[in-house]
Amino acid sequence: MKIPPPPVHRGVRIAGTGSYVPEGLLTNDDLARMVDTSDEWIQQRTGIRRRHICDPTTEGTLVMSREALRRALDQAGLEASSLDMIIVATVTMEMTCPSTAARIAGELGATPAAAFDITAACCGFLYALNLADTLVRSGRADRVGIVGCDWMSSIIDYDDRSCSILFGDAAGAAVLEATDDPSKGCIHQTMHADGRGWPALYIPRRDRDLADGDTVEGIRLGCLRMNGREVYKFAVNQFQNSISGALEAAELTPDEVGSYICHQSNLRIIESAVEKLGLPREKVYVNIDEYGNSSAGSVGLCLDQMRTKGLIDESKPSLLVAFGGGMTWSSCVWNW
Repeated sequence: MKIPPPPVHRGVRIAGTGSYVPEGLLTNDDLARMVDTSDEWIQQRTGIRRRHICDPTTEGTLVMSREALRRALDQAGLEASSLDMIIVATVTMEMTCPSTAARIAGELGATPAAAFDITAACCGFLYALNLADTLVRSGRADRVGIVGCDWMSSIIDYDDRSCSILFGDAAGAAVLEATDDPSKGCIHQTMHADGRGWPALYIPRRDRDLADGDTVEGIRLGCLRMNGREVYKFAVNQFQNSISGALEAAELTPDEVGSYICHQSNLRIIESAVEKLGLPREKVYVNIDEYGNSSAGSVGLCLDQMRTKGLIDESKPSLLVAFGGGMTWSSCVWNW
């Protein structure tokens, strides 16, 4: 039997988005009672006022991811059985086997859709978006559900001020499907990593995982370790380079982009990019004050909130950008 080649003259559309944010809150004042810090100190350095935290008895990566994708399907008016694939991006999977994606597929009724997890830290949702777009555009899949989710409170040492003030829990999801218009979808994308920088942001499970310079004394294995100075320096440079590179590759000026959907790592990093690159401030979405850094959940949460609030000008392309542990960085210019 001759197998026909996949269709190549087609585009990709986002049929629906969804998100899940726990109701539990951890404010800056709460943290000040746990570690040497203050509300003023945190807001000055990060822009964060509070973050949402899972109830570990009823919530976690599986629940957040499943509900975010369920809401994306509901918004799209689709059944999970119509999905060809589910991709979940997370560094906080509750089990490595089975994957979070496989469990979601089983619980939502997406079987026998392909299902797998990817780990790209804060870049996870963008990695998943770029992968899904490529698979749908090439004809290898017709409809793909993607989720970015991290249960960061499960891997935070709340005695460690460098990490505890930054992170919250959230999930964002989207359903991508084929369209006959080849101009729609991702018109430029990048996915990069430099493993040489891994000691700046990592999760050691055993003593032998510790980076040179880290010591066992005072370290809680299984919790996130961060060299804040190195991460900040990397993030400022790579964030700006990713945005300027995407604008150049897509032959766009900052004003020709309808919205900038950025990973929420630190308000100061976002503000620096706005100032240095001349980005229209009103087009750069910010929610870090309310949610903190939700890692792989960050970009997907922003995307869903912006679509729900009608903040995306679909007459113009959107630029999505993220960076994270690995070290990883990624971008996407999406044509609606």
